[in-house]
Amino acid sequence: MNEPDDGYGDIVPPAPGRRVLALDVGERRIGVAMSDTGGILASPLTTIKATPRPQALAQIAALVRHHAVDDIVVGLPLTMSGDIGPQAQVVQSFAGELETVLGQQVHLFDERLTSIAAEQMMRDLGVKPARRKARIDEVAASIILQDYLDHTRNQERYRSP
Repeated sequence: MNEPDDGYGDIVPPAPGRRVLALDVGERRIGVAMSDTGGILASPLTTIKATPRPQALAQIAALVRHHAVDDIVVGLPLTMSGDIGPQAQVVQSFAGELETVLGQQVHLFDERLTSIAAEQMMRDLGVKPARRKARIDEVAASIILQDYLDHTRNQERYRSP
């Protein structure tokens, strides 16, 4: 499992034609987002129940297989000071279990304030409160994924001569 990227790390961007899946792991729900095959655009996909954990892991594994996912990103909820708090420890544990189930690497990516951004974005778009609650996690996952895709693309630009 990769360490969280602080914006200065060395994350290798997904190759063109690779599909990336992102997760916003919460206590009750897990938001899921998927990239296009070009690794340019993130879109909300679904929300799954976080418990029981074995069932949630199995559902994610099924999504990975069904969509032929190459890379998995899990949002890491660092504290505002960038420390790993109790919720981030839970997410790290989940990501480790997911790696074991999938047999592939899971990338952790800083997700500070994504749920707040998702809530504000849906409010600005006029999404009714009941609908916002149902979609907040997958929208937050899409924000995590878009941030990750943009970050990796920008890193690649700075590496190129």
